[in-house]
Amino acid sequence: MRTHAQAVVIGGGLIGCSILYHLAKFGWTDVVLLERSELTSGSTWHAAANIHGLHDSTNISRLQHYTMALYKELEAETGQGCGIFQPGSLYLAQTEAREHQLRLQEAKARRYKMNFYEVGRDEAERLHPLVDFDGIRCIMYEPEGGNVDPSGVTAAYAAGARQRGAEIHRFTPVTATEAQADGSWIVRTPKGDIRTQWVVNAAGLWGREVAAMAGLQLPLIPTEHQYFVTETIPEIASMGRRLPSVADRDGEYYLRQEGLGLLIGAYERNMKFWAEEGTPLDFGHELFPDDLDRIEENMMRAVQRVPAAATAGVKKVINGPMIWSPDSAVLFGPAPEVNNYFCCNGIIPGFSQSGGMGKLAAEWMIEGEPSLDMFGWDMARFGHWAGKAFTKARVQDQYSHRFKIHFPNEERAAGRPVRTRPAYEMQKEMGAVFGFNFGWEHPLWFAAEGEPREETIGFTRQNWWGPVGREARMLREHAGIIDISNFAKYEVKGPGAEAWLNALFANRMPTKVGNSCLTPLIGKRGGIAGDFTVTRLADDEFMVIGSGMAERFHQRFFKSVPLPEGTTFRSRTEELGGFNIAGPKSRELLQRLTNDDLSNEAFPFMRSRQITVAGVDVVALRVSFTGDLGWELHCKAADQVELYSALLKAGAEVGAGPVGSRALMSLRVEKGYGSWSREYSPEYWPQEVNLDRLIKTDKEFLNRDAYLAVADKPARDELIMLSVSAKDADATGGEPIFLPDGTPIGQVSSGAYGYFVEQSLAMGYVKAGAAKAGDKVSVAILGRPHEAVILHKPPFDPEGLRLRA
Repeated sequence: MRTHAQAVVIGGGLIGCSILYHLAKFGWTDVVLLERSELTSGSTWHAAANIHGLHDSTNISRLQHYTMALYKELEAETGQGCGIFQPGSLYLAQTEAREHQLRLQEAKARRYKMNFYEVGRDEAERLHPLVDFDGIRCIMYEPEGGNVDPSGVTAAYAAGARQRGAEIHRFTPVTATEAQADGSWIVRTPKGDIRTQWVVNAAGLWGREVAAMAGLQLPLIPTEHQYFVTETIPEIASMGRRLPSVADRDGEYYLRQEGLGLLIGAYERNMKFWAEEGTPLDFGHELFPDDLDRIEENMMRAVQRVPAAATAGVKKVINGPMIWSPDSAVLFGPAPEVNNYFCCNGIIPGFSQSGGMGKLAAEWMIEGEPSLDMFGWDMARFGHWAGKAFTKARVQDQYSHRFKIHFPNEERAAGRPVRTRPAYEMQKEMGAVFGFNFGWEHPLWFAAEGEPREETIGFTRQNWWGPVGREARMLREHAGIIDISNFAKYEVKGPGAEAWLNALFANRMPTKVGNSCLTPLIGKRGGIAGDFTVTRLADDEFMVIGSGMAERFHQRFFKSVPLPEGTTFRSRTEELGGFNIAGPKSRELLQRLTNDDLSNEAFPFMRSRQITVAGVDVVALRVSFTGDLGWELHCKAADQVELYSALLKAGAEVGAGPVGSRALMSLRVEKGYGSWSREYSPEYWPQEVNLDRLIKTDKEFLNRDAYLAVADKPARDELIMLSVSAKDADATGGEPIFLPDGTPIGQVSSGAYGYFVEQSLAMGYVKAGAAKAGDKVSVAILGRPHEAVILHKPPFDPEGLRLRA
């Protein structure tokens, strides 16, 4: 066994072998995989191994299609069969909401030239004559859908990795992973130790235990999961061809051909956890006792849809473990708290995603960043707040509602609240309906007296649409008070603070006390890794404000630039609260509560000052994400209620009141402001998001060379704003954009109804040169074409006159 390696992969299941294969394929041949038992032990060997390209996330769909195509390449490359069956998949919609979902996915498939389209009932009955299609509103067909052999695919990855020089050691448990001062690791095993540049935790059911060796706690918990295979069904035996799989997600089961029978599986409401405190080390290829009664309701819906299954006997039952994250997506990427420790844990649709995960993991480790923005998979989306109780509650919700539609703007209540601020109870009494942001509860909107305090969900405009409009118009016409406490806030202090920030961020830091600047953070490929506001509070002290949900994500960048001696950096997100007071009467509102001069001459735009408001010490910044006149006030969390009460009282005197984040979304879209994880992403270059003006190349900054490598290249995509002819639904993000002749040219990054300008609006990207301001295009809202026009400028205050008033 080698004593040194570029990477050590822990876990010989599907994902571990895929990562090993891709590392070797991308040029790292000095790599080792360690498996405590046999390859495929744990969850891999008993998986149903269905494959499909369909996903609500466009990037995940792209990776799933990559995975499906890769299996055939693996067979040709290695000679190892993957047991590929691709008779296609039929997707059924019983409800209007499911039809909306499928039609939107079909539109995305056209955008990316994926093979997924609608078929009529006659064609569906020809494809699968055993299905009763009564009650089905819409049927989509994916010709490449199907399934593979779990052991065959894993063996093919392993064979491909070995052919490129990788080593695989079975029956070699890892007993310790020890971080070294130079960023490397020592991986200890009974057969000897390996010093490695990277540790990869792909340990499946044992992901928690392996992470704990490195001092990490992963929010994961296993459950039992069952499917069964029927005896031979005569109609299938006489068919002479393989039948497509059936995805009847409204029926809450999955179904496909297995041999000459059917495989039927379910995610039942009466789910069952397993090994909550830790996966037994001696568990391997075992199964749990059958418990088909638990999935009886799902089974009955399946046999109603395929009556031939009702008379078939049960040949075998598989009841095995799966390990889940709180949102059922993989925990993926380098752990921000330690160096060179990569996680890939909690994978559910592994056989649809294994190739894409392996490819992205190899890119991340070798090239420093994946080629696609996968923040939705990034393990940094969860923080220390995602403890056992939260994880268990969320996993129970995810498992028992596995096939439930994730609607735009939907907020699921399971496991909440986790993190609240002092004003939470006060806001609750005021009628706040709360959202969830990196563990924090924050007001989405406020229900008036007599209005329901729970929101409905769906693809069309919901019950919050009216109240949000009321708040947005109130702010534009008078003023509004927005809780912005969930913004990430950092303090940089010491003699080297300015130098450190200049070495980190692309813009030049403010040189005068009281000045602020906007600055991008540049990623390894030259794209936008973040956007921040930096304010100089004193000669040796700065306040940095960024995206709250990306706080752990950004740790990777912050720690990559060494702090100068005597300089400190710390997060102050938990200890500070904040409010944005915005609107044409915001100055009048605040002036009632402070003796400081807030006139435009004394307190101009992009300036800051430490002042007292209603007896509370605050850092006041003359900025506003609403695009309107406004200030951000940041105070100690202990003073939040006192400040909020005073602001609300003074606000009532000028026609102002509380405003939630849904209205803030509408207001910033009216102004054309980009937002992290929507418009701003590592996938996009600064010149594509109109942030290149903020980059100062005459100084050094993090990933400057990466930016210079793309700075002179023409934009691949252009950020645009659209006015959309929409009556009952607005774009939310991800909807494809087409030319009138049906040619796909881009996609929506975010959208909202602009209540003040009275237009349905969308921001998005189109291929450079494909369309220009004034051109008509169509946006596939609900999967249906909606006419839209590209705007020359944002519809609200395009000259910034109100912002600087």
